[in-house]
Amino acid sequence: MEELSYSLHLGNDKNKSKRARRTAKTNDTNTTSFNNNAIQNHQQLSKVDKHNLRKYDEEQELICTIKGTASVVEDTKNLYLELFEDARIKYNEKQNRNDRKIENYFNHISNDNKRDLACEIIIELGDMDFWDDKDDKFKHKMTEVFKEQIIDLEEVVPNFKIANATIHYDESSPHLHIVGVPFKDGMKNGMEKQVGKSDVFTKVSLKNIQDKMREYCINSFNRIYHLNYTLKAKEDGRNVDINVANMNEYKKFKREQEKYKKQLKELNSKTEELQNKSNEINDIIDNLKPTLMNKNNFTISNEEVNKIKKYIEQTNDTTSNLRNANDTNIVLKKYEDDLREHSNEVRNLKKKIKTRDDRIEELAYDLNDANETIDELEDKVSELQKIVDYFKELWKKFIEFLQNKFFSNDKYDDFIEELHEEEIIDDNDLDIIQNNNYNKDNEKDDLER
Repeated sequence: MEELSYSLHLGNDKNKSKRARRTAKTNDTNTTSFNNNAIQNHQQLSKVDKHNLRKYDEEQELICTIKGTASVVEDTKNLYLELFEDARIKYNEKQNRNDRKIENYFNHISNDNKRDLACEIIIELGDMDFWDDKDDKFKHKMTEVFKEQIIDLEEVVPNFKIANATIHYDESSPHLHIVGVPFKDGMKNGMEKQVGKSDVFTKVSLKNIQDKMREYCINSFNRIYHLNYTLKAKEDGRNVDINVANMNEYKKFKREQEKYKKQLKELNSKTEELQNKSNEINDIIDNLKPTLMNKNNFTISNEEVNKIKKYIEQTNDTTSNLRNANDTNIVLKKYEDDLREHSNEVRNLKKKIKTRDDRIEELAYDLNDANETIDELEDKVSELQKIVDYFKELWKKFIEFLQNKFFSNDKYDDFIEELHEEEIIDDNDLDIIQNNNYNKDNEKDDLER
């Protein structure tokens, strides 16, 4: 019976683990650099949104959202309203001070660095080797399996509600990204209902959740696919098995081995014949009679000579066949050893590829964030340019106004001198006014002051 691997992974911030704290205490910087797959705030939720719904590369054709909409952020905000709005209103009604009231619980948790805003769970059935030779039609039947998984998950974990669930079919194996909110109820301090990841997902509860979800998933898979698979045993690491039965050279040696197995069976039969003949040869030797002329020489009939020759010939033939069969087994064993070594190399390469893909994805996030920042800065520059243009025009009108007043009436001389003394205008401005030589170069100089 064939086996499938199953994984249910909950995103966490490993920098907050006990191991991370121990590492921080032992190094000079007092910091850690472990992975952070938790959704702690609005910004991280936006990154999950872009990744899960493939918004950074606009390639949504190979994903399938089975719960929620085209926005993980909006789905999560709506779930917050559904779960916590009544509790928020009730909490605010009890507060006498406005500064203690919570205006928006989603924003409130997003700004709280002690609690996660949401959780992401990734579910996968079958590894790369299993899915490698499956066509799209076969893969996409997993949609029905994953639909049952999200129903099962909310039943197994009633204090976890799903905001968005999206399947990825564009990677090595189909897998489901679930974004949801864990909560705790009946709280005496603060709101009656609050987010509560650490209360819902503990080391013990996660083990129970994984055990139940594993069974539900393989049952759904077998029913929907009309197959009869079992699950691989849970292991700490991830094994990568090379399906050697599909390798041409291996199959060739395997056929040779089967051929020699038949020969070995025949050889066993011949060995029994040789054993009998060996006894017969011994009898011939024991019954040899010395010649009359020399007691050290023996007489032997032609018939007995032929028997001995035939025995030797049959022995050589059997020995040769045994050697050939043995050589094939040795070659086959060496080939299998090479395959095992090759599988280790493949396993290491897959790890390197996964690390590279993660880095590419991280860079894609960073690039997207950088592009958004550039867009924001360009908007600000555009607004600033409008303000600069406005003040340039205003300054030009002001200078022209002073010029007109100065040339039309001497009573403004004192006013202009006073502006100069108060350093509202400088020598250059005074020269422009007095000599009426305002031009675009002056405008540029005025702006740069």
